[in-house]
Amino acid sequence: MRLNFSRAVGAALGVATLLSPLAQAASPETDVGSIVAQTIQPLMQSHGIPGMAVGIVAGGRRAVYNFGVMLKASGQPVTGDTLFEIGSVSKTFTATLAAYAEGDGRLSLSDMASKYLPVLRGSAFDRVSLLNLGTHTTGGMPLQFPGDVKSDEQAMRYFRDWNPRHAPGAVRTYANPGIGLLGMIAAKSLNEDFDTAMQRRVFAGAGLKRTFLIVPATERTHYAQGYTKADAPARMSPGVLASPTYGVRTTADDLLRFIEANMGLLPIGKDLQRAIDATHTGYYTVGPVTQDLIWEQYRYPVELADLVAGNSDNMAYKANDVARIEPPLPPQADVLVNKTGSTNGFGAYVAFVPVKKIGIVILANKNYPNAARVTAAHAILTRLVANPPAN
Repeated sequence: MRLNFSRAVGAALGVATLLSPLAQAASPETDVGSIVAQTIQPLMQSHGIPGMAVGIVAGGRRAVYNFGVMLKASGQPVTGDTLFEIGSVSKTFTATLAAYAEGDGRLSLSDMASKYLPVLRGSAFDRVSLLNLGTHTTGGMPLQFPGDVKSDEQAMRYFRDWNPRHAPGAVRTYANPGIGLLGMIAAKSLNEDFDTAMQRRVFAGAGLKRTFLIVPATERTHYAQGYTKADAPARMSPGVLASPTYGVRTTADDLLRFIEANMGLLPIGKDLQRAIDATHTGYYTVGPVTQDLIWEQYRYPVELADLVAGNSDNMAYKANDVARIEPPLPPQADVLVNKTGSTNGFGAYVAFVPVKKIGIVILANKNYPNAARVTAAHAILTRLVANPPAN
């Protein structure tokens, strides 16, 4: 027996929309839409989340399930066209651009950052490599720029005067400025500004048609309203080096396509695929996490407690000792690779398991705890691995 997801799930569970031909059939034992709804609807209720979109790739099929509203005032529903801010998941695109530039012979991750920015010569960045920037191991760079840094010129002054508390490669401190600097250098090496380089080399190369660093006027009606933890309306404000660090807006369908590309499931150009694969190289261990180029991975199967710990405030806000992996760990199949992302009004989480060819995208127009996102994703993936959808 085969079920039509659009009719069965939409009617039985009130899921707002089911996108495309995505998983048009499933076995009765594995009703993917029901599994997703049974986890996501209580999550939304518990955290007061107005709207969510969840993308699933499993069993050779892909589906996007939409819940709730993108704008509370009007009740406008989340649809396949809804754009979400994805916060630091944007960094995975920046890592891809840097790996693309390296594959093209434009830079080397082992080079010191000051090699590419003469203004930083004679500074701490004579000892901080591009790899340190992409693995949060600069030596203690803070999570955010100081409040008085409001322009690229001021950012360069900040970098020039910055003094690390630790030796590069000794600790992991999650840092937006470091990733912003990596993105700037990657684009410069390609002789383009960052937004142009990202659009041409990564978004277009991966076939992402509704992924933006600047939302076009024609798409603004699809841009979800975000809500803070206190339920105040919020959208991203432009900031210094925002594009490479947290600036991407996209749909669940496009982001799911990027996850498929990360598992080698799409026919894309070999140069971009090589770059994507390179971002899965493991360079450091920190707690339960293997730190790749931005991506974070865990040996699969992974315990929920380790997944929660790896995405905890302790990992985001504190310095954690790391151990260098020598030689670096080549991309693995039997791992779970993940990344969280937040802005003031949005929360995102993506995870995939290459050996199982399964992945998940969870987007919400509210900032809510990482532990809740990780727990929901783990529950859904665990059930789908145990009972794969029919091919």
